[in-house]
Amino acid sequence: MSKKEEFKLFVKQHPQLIRYVKTDEMSWQKFYEIYSLYGNENDVWDKYINDSDDSSGGSKESMSVSDLIEMVKKIDLNNVQKNITNINKALALIQSLVVKDEVQNTDTYTPRPLYKKFED
Repeated sequence: MSKKEEFKLFVKQHPQLIRYVKTDEMSWQKFYEIYSLYGNENDVWDKYINDSDDSSGGSKESMSVSDLIEMVKKIDLNNVQKNITNINKALALIQSLVVKDEVQNTDTYTPRPLYKKFED
């Protein structure tokens, strides 16, 4: 078994490492370097494996809620407002084109009044 495959198995046994990669505290490259230098039975891993157990409270639900809170904190509201404004402008443009087409279609046909006969 190659070193890379052993590292993949190690990560599967310790999914707490994924949180560090998602929050950009560590990268897979750095974890792999630590693994290749120290192996999987070194005290270096205690920092990453035990800390995440304490912070998550041992529950997947609380970890997902904390991930959601972190994600909401990273949202740039000014950027969201700009995107909503752009979408609103695009929808207004489309709506004006649709209304213009409807108005043109109704102007082309004018019904004959009922009280008039042909050629009156």
